Amino acid sequence: MAVSKIASFNDSTMSFNVHDVEIPALNEGELLVRNIYTTICRSDIYTFEGKRKEKSPTILGHEIVGIIIEAAEEHGLVDIRGVSLKKGDRITWGIYASNPLSQYSLKGIPQKAEDLFKYGHEQIKADSTLHGGLAEYIILRKNTPIAKINDDVPDEIASLINCSVATVAAAIRMAGSIQDKCIVVCGTGMLGTIACAMASWMKAKKIISIDSNLDRSKTSLQFGSHFALESAETSIEMIKNFQLLLGADPKVDVVLEFSGSTTAIESTLGLLDIGGTAVWVGSTFTQPSIPVNAEQIVRKLITIKGIHNYNKEDLMTAVEFMEQCHDMYDFKCMIKGDFRLENTTEAYQYAIKENPFRVGIRLN
Repeated sequence: MAVSKIASFNDSTMSFNVHDVEIPALNEGELLVRNIYTTICRSDIYTFEGKRKEKSPTILGHEIVGIIIEAAEEHGLVDIRGVSLKKGDRITWGIYASNPLSQYSLKGIPQKAEDLFKYGHEQIKADSTLHGGLAEYIILRKNTPIAKINDDVPDEIASLINCSVATVAAAIRMAGSIQDKCIVVCGTGMLGTIACAMASWMKAKKIISIDSNLDRSKTSLQFGSHFALESAETSIEMIKNFQLLLGADPKVDVVLEFSGSTTAIESTLGLLDIGGTAVWVGSTFTQPSIPVNAEQIVRKLITIKGIHNYNKEDLMTAVEFMEQCHDMYDFKCMIKGDFRLENTTEAYQYAIKENPFRVGIRLN
């Protein structure tokens, strides 16, 4: 009997249990993938700390890369870019599987489809296992977006693609064309730092990063940002700082908000020029309501958008970005630890105590 080692998380004990489970036979359209490397996303830390509730017990981990081991006969073995797939290929995949003909999928938001299956967020059941990154193997369900990755992209960096990078790609898509525009990136954790690099890749004219932690904000200068600011200020104070930075009449076209801070959300909204767009990404936890000046929104023709997860096109953009830019920016330096599956608890404790951009777990 073939087995896979997993680190299951139970919210009743707030702990991981490393043990073996049987690898089931594949159903129609499924792939068996051997996981190589996973990084601990901030949402996983929130679950471990009890700040976020997931179905339990579960296998956390969705920022991940792996190798095709076996395919069900009915699988087409073609990725989202039209590339033929075979056993041994290294791939990334969408955080979700969903019916491409559902009403939300047809609207371009398959990550919200009615039959959504979300990797790293599902409950372990007798007929449903191996659906998270903290395991030696994972089974990719039918209708999961899959992309083969060029061999020269290191495993650690490749693992970022299907969460951090794809989510950033979605946020920038929601903002519209950013070429030759002034972009503010608020919150320079993993996503915000990647956003600076991707905005540079997409030829933004000016990229300004803001974070309440100046060290993190300054790190973004190595990833495409032109200016780095420390700020947890009110809108009026922030605008004054921007006037010093950009001149008497600052022209900010797009704000990409990754911090989830209600103060930052309110303040950065006031930075936008006429016709500007704010894309809110970081508010994925319970928050109080914030005041929004409707007259300001109307008179300045401001657009506010929210994005949660991403679609197939965003995953393609993420893969192309990392294939082209992985050696332009030192993404690898942002991933610390290189733990093993057996040391999952220690990896999460290290992530909380040291608070690096990402902590890595090598699975095979």
